[in-house]
Amino acid sequence: MNTDWSEYLNAATFEKILRVLIILAVGIATIYFIAFLLKKILPKKWSRQRKMIIDRAFQYTGFIILFFILIAELNINLAPIFGAAGVIGLIVGIASQTSIGNIISGFFLVSEKSFEIGDVIRLGDKTGTVYSIDLLSIKIRTFDNLLIRIPNQTVISTELTNVTRFPIRRMDVLVSVAYKEDLERVKTILENVVKENPLCLDEPEPVIIFQSFGASGIDIQLGVWTERVNYLNVKNSVFREIKEAFDKEGIEIPFPHISLYSGEATKPFPVNLKK
Repeated sequence: MNTDWSEYLNAATFEKILRVLIILAVGIATIYFIAFLLKKILPKKWSRQRKMIIDRAFQYTGFIILFFILIAELNINLAPIFGAAGVIGLIVGIASQTSIGNIISGFFLVSEKSFEIGDVIRLGDKTGTVYSIDLLSIKIRTFDNLLIRIPNQTVISTELTNVTRFPIRRMDVLVSVAYKEDLERVKTILENVVKENPLCLDEPEPVIIFQSFGASGIDIQLGVWTERVNYLNVKNSVFREIKEAFDKEGIEIPFPHISLYSGEATKPFPVNLKK
């Protein structure tokens, strides 16, 4: 009799474990399948960030429902567990104030929409493409293919620059010419360089500013507008074309000069060359 009862319990236990495993497998597969379909039917014009938030919200909700289904299947009384969880939660809450601060900061980041996944941002001395926006942190991918994790609290409290937020950008080049050069002629040459470059925009107009009297020449700032996707190409091409135009027109790009005198303002220091 005892043997039959033991075999019955073993069979019942095995059957319950099998049901739990089947529910777990089917539940996980269903969650990921619906999440896959959800990604396909969401409007393409929605940002990657919004799609990611909806996807994660669905998955978290699905796994919570699956958890309670498994609890019901196992006939587990949750009252003692919730009682213990309340004490443990209080201890964990006190010990994880930083994590809670990061979670709250994450909600501010999502609602503020200062950046989205795929934007290029500059945060302190870190620059890269936003790879993901998570519950506790954001991750950026640098241009040398490194992944950097930055806590949400740090992002909220640090000055952030979104490099690719707007469709066009201004690219600035600092040019220096010798004091002997005709500045109006130099300005005309720079304007022609910008005009002949197909990647530079006519509107807004380029900016040419005579910036300062430098140690060796006159410093000029040239600012040209371009579409953000062409920024690096414009920077390289304009830099090269300015050098070529100055060489062609005989415009001197100065370098530092040092003059030595023996002490009198007008008498140069004698230099004798011997062969």
